Amino acid sequence: MNSHFKSFILEKTKASSLQEKEVIQNLWSGYGKIRRITLEGSAIGSVVIKNVELPKQKNHPRGWNSDIGHQRKLKSYQVETFWYQNYSSKCLARLPKCYGVTQKDDEVLIILEDLDTAGFSLRKQDVNWQEIEACLEWLANFHASYLGQDPNGLWKIGTYWHLATRPQELEALEDLALKKAAADIDATLNNCTYKTFVHGDAKLANFCFSEDGQVAGVDFQYVGGGCGMKDVAYFVGSCLNEDECERLENKILDTYFNYLQNALGSKNNPLENEWRALYPVAWADFHRFLKGWSPGHWKINSYSERITQRVIHNL
Repeated sequence: MNSHFKSFILEKTKASSLQEKEVIQNLWSGYGKIRRITLEGSAIGSVVIKNVELPKQKNHPRGWNSDIGHQRKLKSYQVETFWYQNYSSKCLARLPKCYGVTQKDDEVLIILEDLDTAGFSLRKQDVNWQEIEACLEWLANFHASYLGQDPNGLWKIGTYWHLATRPQELEALEDLALKKAAADIDATLNNCTYKTFVHGDAKLANFCFSEDGQVAGVDFQYVGGGCGMKDVAYFVGSCLNEDECERLENKILDTYFNYLQNALGSKNNPLENEWRALYPVAWADFHRFLKGWSPGHWKINSYSERITQRVIHNL
């Protein structure tokens, strides 16, 4: 870590000294690291820093090395920085506090609250219904926080898979009916009446759990405008198998909309009716990306295929 970043951390946390405790994870494709830093002489015992640095060579784990991908990743970190500086404090959902953001040459540093020490130390690979419900409540609160707002400084259209940023994956898509329908699916979602900010990467791995069942969300690189169903469909697909996705579909939507209406403070039936109808469309939209990006991916299943075929038929 360079001296500018060290000085910045000490200044923002009012610490007398710091020590790198561990690397929590490497960022996707070699774009930096997330580290835990312990502090001395500060009221804050530790922080998590996200240190973004441009890789000297592109090394995408699935082979998608391109200038398009590089520019998308660069923008994603700019979006996350802007998000923390301008929007995060307005969020009703729990997320890490941001203590400061700085840049030096080709590196960016974001200083964040250590959610482990805040009580959110659990990470889940499998979840029960109560944990799914907690994540749906988090998404509902997140979406309620920004309903009707313009995503200035963020992605105009949120999610990392949205069509305009994924021309290579569309070109590689061998499902010709889905390929032909991709633009209409995208437009149906983008032209909805009720828009909010979507998290854009609301998979199970981006939720931190507490012992009492509360959750906090992390990773805001793909926050942008759109229909909240994009997050809900993507989250569900990240933690349930195809039988559970189908069996629990109505329960999932009922639960999410109950929390959303409560968070909004007054019932908005037109929004709920529109978004419920767009849930399968959001599912088909991610399915389009996945089949072009990684045709053998475990998330591609008969439930996704049936939903997508029904969406294409109804367009």
